[in-house]
Amino acid sequence: MSNSIQNMEGILDGAISGFHIYRLEDPVTLCYVSGSLCAMLGCSREELAADAGDPYESHVHPADRGLYAEFLNKLHREGQSRTAQYRLLKQDGTVLYVSDTVTVSRQEDGTQMGYSVLTDITALKNENRNLRFLDETMPCGFIRYTCGDPPRVTYINDRMMEFLRFPEGDSEELARCRQNIYLMIPMEERSRFGAYLDRVRQEGGPIAGEMTVQRFDGTRAYLFGWVTKCVNARGQEEFQSVCMDMTQRHMQLKEREKKQYVTALTEVYDKIFEFDLANRTVKCLCAKNSPMFRFLLDLPMQMEEATEKWITGTAFEEDREALRAFFGAFYRRQHPEDGRPPMIRYRALSSAGALQTYTGLFVKLDESASLFCCRKAADPEADSLREENTSLKGINENMQKLVMRFTDGLAAFEVIDDVVTPLYASDNVCGFFGFTREQWLEVMKKRTPIREFVSRSRAEYEDFRELLEKGEAEFVYYDHHRGQERRIRAICSRKFPEGSAPRYVMLYNVDEGAKESREEPRVYIRTFGYFDVFVDGRPIAFRNEKSKELFALLADRRGGFVSSEEAIGYLWEDEPVSPVTLARYRKVALRLKNLLEEYGIADIVESVNGKRRLAADRVQCDLYDYLTGREEYAQLFKGSYLTNYSWGETTLAELTGEHLY
Repeated sequence: MSNSIQNMEGILDGAISGFHIYRLEDPVTLCYVSGSLCAMLGCSREELAADAGDPYESHVHPADRGLYAEFLNKLHREGQSRTAQYRLLKQDGTVLYVSDTVTVSRQEDGTQMGYSVLTDITALKNENRNLRFLDETMPCGFIRYTCGDPPRVTYINDRMMEFLRFPEGDSEELARCRQNIYLMIPMEERSRFGAYLDRVRQEGGPIAGEMTVQRFDGTRAYLFGWVTKCVNARGQEEFQSVCMDMTQRHMQLKEREKKQYVTALTEVYDKIFEFDLANRTVKCLCAKNSPMFRFLLDLPMQMEEATEKWITGTAFEEDREALRAFFGAFYRRQHPEDGRPPMIRYRALSSAGALQTYTGLFVKLDESASLFCCRKAADPEADSLREENTSLKGINENMQKLVMRFTDGLAAFEVIDDVVTPLYASDNVCGFFGFTREQWLEVMKKRTPIREFVSRSRAEYEDFRELLEKGEAEFVYYDHHRGQERRIRAICSRKFPEGSAPRYVMLYNVDEGAKESREEPRVYIRTFGYFDVFVDGRPIAFRNEKSKELFALLADRRGGFVSSEEAIGYLWEDEPVSPVTLARYRKVALRLKNLLEEYGIADIVESVNGKRRLAADRVQCDLYDYLTGREEYAQLFKGSYLTNYSWGETTLAELTGEHLY
C-alpha cells in the first residue's frame, strides 16, 4: 500500500495542492499526508501525521473548525464522498482558502478510509471578494464574456441580473443568454456593440460610453460603462464590462427634451396630443386652457376609443370618415408616399360650440411615439398680416413647412437685442452651429451673445444678423459626410411683427446635386420566376441564402408582419421552434439588416416587438404591380412565382386562379 500511495502522490503533486488520508473511525485520525500538503502549510509530516487525534485540525481556521468537524462527521456517518470549502492557517499565519474533496472507501476489515484531495482556491476567493466589494460599494453591474463569436458569458453578478430583470428561477432563459451576449442587446444596437468589441479586441484599450440593452420583461435599459479586455486564470482573453444603470436619468433627459420641443410647438399650435403606439394610449399635452381638454392634461387614455369619441362628439359629420381613415393609417404606421408628416384639414366644433376649420399633422418623436398638433386654419386677415410683416412669412405657414421638412433641420431661438437663448434644435442643426447635442442642452440654460453663439459655425455674424432682420439668408458649408460643399437656405419667422418673441429657423438644402443624392435608392423586387432584389438597377448580392429567403417571405406577405415563430416554420420547415432555431433566426435577421444597411435601404424592413414587415410603400414589386389589376401590368405574370422556394406555391395557386379568370 505504501508503494501505491507514493505512486499516487507522485501523480497528484503536479496537479493539486495537497493530498492526505483519513481513518474515518471515532475519533477520526489522519494516517497519511503528502509532501505537497506539508509544503503548502509550511510544516513537516511528523507534525501532521500522528497516531492519535488530528493535528491537521489545528491548521484549520478557528472560525471554520465547526464546519470542518461537521464535514468529517457526515463522512463518517453517511459513508459518501463530499466536498467542503474552508480556510487553513499556514505555519507563518497566512490564510489559505481550500476546497477539500474526500472520497470514502471501505477496507476489507470494515475500516472506512477517506482519501482527501485539496485544491488551493485562494486566488479565486480573493477575486470574488473584490467583485463583491465593487458590487457592495458601487451600484455596478459586472459581466465577463469570451472573445469568440458569439461571445459567451462566463460571469455575471447579481446587480447586472437586476439591471436586465432576469426572472427568478428561469435558469433556462439565463443559460440561453449566457451562450450569446448579443441576446441581451436590441437588434438595432448589435452592429454598434460588435464594432465596440472589435475596437477593444484590436486596440486592447478600454472603450466607455452608453449602450441600450434588452431587459427580459420586454423593456429596455440604458447603461453607462466601459468594455475592456483581460486575461482570465486559464490564460484566455476575455472581455469584461462594468456598467451603471442610467435608465432613469435617460428617461428624465428624454422627457425634458420632449417638454422643450412641445414648448416650441405651442407657439404655433393650439392643441398637442401624444400618441403612444407601443402602449396604445393618447394623452393631451397642451390645450391652451380649452375646457374641452383641460381636464385630460397628461392623462393617458385608450387610443382608439378616445379618438373615436372625439370624432363622433365634435367633428363635422361630412369629415368624420376622412378623420377615421387618417388616424387609422397612423395606427397602422402607414406614411405618405412623399415622406412628409401625415396632415389633415377638417371641421369640428370649438370649445365655444362654433364650427371651425382646423389643420393637424403628426410629428414623430421616436419609433413608438408621435405628437398630433392641431390649430385653427388661417383666415384671409391672417394672410394679409403675414404679407405686411416685411419678408417674414408668418409663423403659422412657416412652422407647417418647417415640420414638413423636418429632416432638413429645425431650430427655435429667443432673441432679445444682441442676446440669443436657444429653445430647441434637431441634431443636424446642432452640428451646423458647431455644438454637440450635450453642449446645445447646456447653452439652452443661459443667454449668449449672438456673436459668441455664431462663432462656432461657418456662418458669419453679419449673415446671421441679416437672417434675423430680413427673415432669409443663404450659407455655404462643407459637408464632411458627403465630401462636398453644400448650399443651404435659412428661413426665420416670429409670431409677432415686433417684440422679442421666439424666432424659428428652418434650414433646407438648395443644392440640386445634393437633392438628387439625398433621394432614397429605388428598390425593385422580382418575385415572378426566381426571386431577386435590385437597388437602382443593381442586384443585391446576398451572402446568406436564409437571409434572402427571409426577405422573400416578407415580400410575399405584402406588408404584413411576420413573427419569429412563423418565419422559422418557413425557413426551417422540418425543425420545431426552439432556443436553437430562435437564435439561428435572429442571426439570419441581423445579417439581412446589415446587408440592407450596406445598400442604404435599411428602412424598407420594419421591426416591432420581434415581428418584421416589408414597408410595401417604399419599394416597387412585380407582384404588387400585377395585383393592382392595371392593364399595363397584366403581362408581368407568366405562371411562375418564387421558384426558389417551395412555400411560394400557396400564393402561386392564388395567382394562377386570378390569372386564368
